[in-house]
Amino acid sequence: MAIRIVRLGSPRKPTEGPRLGTVRRPPRGVPKAQYARRDYYDAWLPELAPSAKLLAWGSSAPWTDPRWARFERDYRREMSEPACARLLEVLARLSHQAHFSVGCYCEHANRCHRSILRDLLLAHGAEIVPSE
Repeated sequence: MAIRIVRLGSPRKPTEGPRLGTVRRPPRGVPKAQYARRDYYDAWLPELAPSAKLLAWGSSAPWTDPRWARFERDYRREMSEPACARLLEVLARLSHQAHFSVGCYCEHANRCHRSILRDLLLAHGAEIVPSE
């Protein structure tokens, strides 16, 4: 059992389990009834997405190493809030009993909050499928 970190909208793996969309907004132009069918997500968990303010700041200029470092610091701070920390703990515990995935739309995982989310889940003791 384990969590798979995925790009939402990418083809599902056979043993992936349900997808949780850790994004601030649903996919544009896609009817809600088709989110799962189009491999976006089965359940939406925006509480684990960066805040709207942080996303706006992040998308306002190209990523540089200092900008990414600031984004990571601020996102980690947001995820340390009690409600987010509890969600991370729940997902980490569930990862020992079920297959599921979490993800975001970003093309490049190395400049996406899902890479930080992966580290946060590991820090909470989650079982994570190695990156492919």
